[in-house]
Amino acid sequence: MKKIIASAVGLMMAGGIATTASAAVENQFGGYWRNRLFVQDEFTQDGSSYYRADNRTRLFYTAKFNDDFKFVNKFEFNSIWGDAVGGDIGADGNIWVVKNSYADFNVGPVNAKLGIQGATIARGFIFDDDFSGAMITPTFGNISVPMVYIHSSNEDLGAGAKILNTDEHIAAVLVSIKVSDAIKVTPYGVYHTQTGDFDNWYLGVDADMKMGAVSLWGTAIYNGGEINNVDNKGFLVAAGADAGIVHGQAFYATGDDNPADSDNDAFISAPGSSYYWSEIMGLGVFDNRASSGAPGDDIANVWAVNAGVTLKPMDKLRLDFDVWYAALAEDNAAGDSELGVEFDGKLTYTIMENLTAEGVFAYLIAGDATGDEDVIEGGVRFSLKF
Repeated sequence: MKKIIASAVGLMMAGGIATTASAAVENQFGGYWRNRLFVQDEFTQDGSSYYRADNRTRLFYTAKFNDDFKFVNKFEFNSIWGDAVGGDIGADGNIWVVKNSYADFNVGPVNAKLGIQGATIARGFIFDDDFSGAMITPTFGNISVPMVYIHSSNEDLGAGAKILNTDEHIAAVLVSIKVSDAIKVTPYGVYHTQTGDFDNWYLGVDADMKMGAVSLWGTAIYNGGEINNVDNKGFLVAAGADAGIVHGQAFYATGDDNPADSDNDAFISAPGSSYYWSEIMGLGVFDNRASSGAPGDDIANVWAVNAGVTLKPMDKLRLDFDVWYAALAEDNAAGDSELGVEFDGKLTYTIMENLTAEGVFAYLIAGDATGDEDVIEGGVRFSLKF
C-alpha cells in the first residue's frame, strides 16, 4: 500500500510540474488535410493512362513562449489508396515525416530561424522548398534583409547504401524594400556551389505593385558562374497581372542554342526550384507528373503565355478558366519545340467553412515536342484547413 501511495504522490507531483512548465507556453495547433482522385491520360509517350486516389494530412504544432520566441513543427503523412504503406486493408502505415522543426526568435530588430524550415526565393523560379539551415532577417524600417543558408547535401554523411557523393550549399541574400503601400521591390543574389568544378550564381529582382483591384508583378534573373570550365549566361524573365475577373502571365527561360560552344546559354534551375503553372504541363493541382517534354515546375528552356478568367456566380462557388501556350526556348534533340495549347477549367465549391471541393479538367492539344496524342487530365480534390 505504501508503494501505491508513494507512486500516486509521485505522479501527482510530476503532473503538477508538467502543468506548471506548460502554463508558460501557448500551445498552437493547426493543420491541413486533402483527398484527391484523378486520372491522367497520354502523359507519357507510350500512351498509358494513370489513375490514383490519395490522402495527405499535415499537423502543425507551435510552442509559443512569448512574442519573440516560438518553436514551430509541421508533420505529414501520406498514403495512396491500395498501396502497402497505409492504403491497404488494416492501414497502419509507417509514413510519418517531419516537414518543419525550427526555432523562430527575435533579438532586437533581427529575426532568426534555425532548423528544418521552408523558404521561397524568386517566386520559386530559384527555390521554393523545405531545407535544413538558417534564415537571419534584420529589419530596418521598410527594408528587411533575409539571409538564407541551405545545406543541400553533405558528402561526409550517408545511410547504408545511400552514400552522398557531393557537398552542396546554397546561400542567398534578399533585400525586400517596401517603397509604398502599393509597391515592393526585392533584389537578391544567390550562390550555389557543390563538389567539383561548380560555381553557379544568380542576380535578380522581383517587383510587385497593387493599384486598387489590379495587381502586377515581374521577375528578372541573370544566371552566371562557371561549371566544368563552361561559362553560364542564362536568364529568366516573367510577368503577370490579376484584375480579379481576368488574369494572365508569361515567362521565358533560356535554353542553350549551341551545346558545342564554350558558353552555356541555358537558365539552370537550382535544386529546390518549384514554380507551378498550368495543370498538365506545369503540374498544377494534382502535381503527379508533367506531360511528356514539359518541364513541370522546374522552369528551364521554356517559354509560356497564359490568359484566364475567374468567375464567382455565388458566394460559395468559384470558376476558373485558363488557356496556356508553351514551347521550348531551344529545340530538343529531335528538332521539336512546340509543347502545345492547354485548356484548364476548375470549379471550387465551399462545402462549409474551411472545407472545399474542387473539380478539375484539363486538355492539352499536343505540340510536336509533346507527342502525337493529345493529353487529358481530370479529377476532384477535397481539402480542409484548420
